[in-house]
Parts: sequence; structure tokens; C-alpha cells
Amino acid sequence: MKYLLLLFLVFPVGHAEFKKEGIFSGRISKNNADARLIRVFVEFDNLKYVNRKDKLEFWKSDAPSKKCKGYILGKSTQYLLVKIPRYEICSRKVPLGRGFYLKFYSSDLVSKIKIGRELVKILLKKRLGIKGQLEKAEQQIKGHVEKMEGVNRRYDILRQKLEKEWANELTYLDEDKANTLRYFKELEVRLDEVDHKMEVYRISEENLKLDRWSLDPNFYFEK
Repeated sequence: MKYLLLLFLVFPVGHAEFKKEGIFSGRISKNNADARLIRVFVEFDNLKYVNRKDKLEFWKSDAPSKKCKGYILGKSTQYLLVKIPRYEICSRKVPLGRGFYLKFYSSDLVSKIKIGRELVKILLKKRLGIKGQLEKAEQQIKGHVEKMEGVNRRYDILRQKLEKEWANELTYLDEDKANTLRYFKELEVRLDEVDHKMEVYRISEENLKLDRWSLDPNFYFEK
């Protein structure tokens, strides 16, 4: 019985048909009876679902049976401009002066939140799919990085091997050059020795020499 009484206090019979998603509260910051307008300061997360032309019912917190109707004429990040067509009649039931705290209900808000929930479900499924693709792409990126590291390691080994072979070839060429140069020098020495010996042992074709004792070649003779 205690819990039933509490439920009646929180959601009185007068608005038992109201859905929780459609109820919010606000404080009147300004009123204009001639224009039949009130400006209400509101602050709740689902305010983004409230838009111009949305219909409202509102009442004083401690008098839920006395309700008024209006609709949203304008909206900012924290304020609602509410048009009350039957302002005079409404002001007799609900205090519309500056500073009064009121409860509001919008069936349009309920409908939009319902659509929002469906949209969120769709977005959650979409997010799950994208997240799976993202994780797969991330694994592929990691795989590419690992493959790149593997290629770098393999070619680093090949580079080291090639540099070693290159160094060995250069060393071999230097040794071969030194050996060839030494051999060349040896051949030069041997050639000089042979040339010297050939000069020593050179044989003349004639043992007699032409004696040019006269200016007249007719008087030359071999001796």
C-alpha cells in the first residue's frame, strides 16, 4: 500500500497515461500575457528532441490535476518559448508568473524519443559492423607492419651478405692487382736480364768491317 501511494504521488491519476519519456520540468523566466507567451528555462538531456510546434501540457508540481495546453513557438539551447492560446483561462489554473516551477509533458517528445531509440538501435548495429571492419583493418595494418619488418629483416640480411661479398671481392681484386703488379715487375727485371744477355752474346753477321778511310767510296775496303 505504501508503494502504491508513492506511485500516485509521483505519477498522479490525472496524468497516469503520460509516459515517463515525455515529462520534463522547467522554470518560468519571463511571461507576456498580452502575447500569450512564457519563456521557460529547461535543462535535460533529451531537449534535443524538442522542436518548434511540439504540443505541450503543463501543470504545477503539487497540482497535477490542473493542466494547461500550449505549443513551442521557439527554442534555444536552454530556453523554450511557449505559446498558450487560452492564456487567461490557463493562468487561473496554473501560475504563470516569473520564477514558478512547472512540469511539462509532450506526446511529440515521446514519439521522437521512440524514433530516436530505433535510430540508436540501427546505429548500434551499424557501429558494431564498422567496429568489426575497423578491427579487421587494424589487424591487416598490423599484418602489413609485421610483413614489412620481415621484408626489412630479410633484405637487411641479404644486404649484409652482399656487402660482405662486395668487400671480399674488393679485397680479392686488391690482392690480384698486387700479385699482377709484382709479377709485372718480375717480368720487367727478367726482360732486362735477357736483353742484357742478348746484347752480351749478340753475334754479328760479318766479322769484317768496311774501312771508310777515303772520301771516295770506291776506295773503301773490308779489313
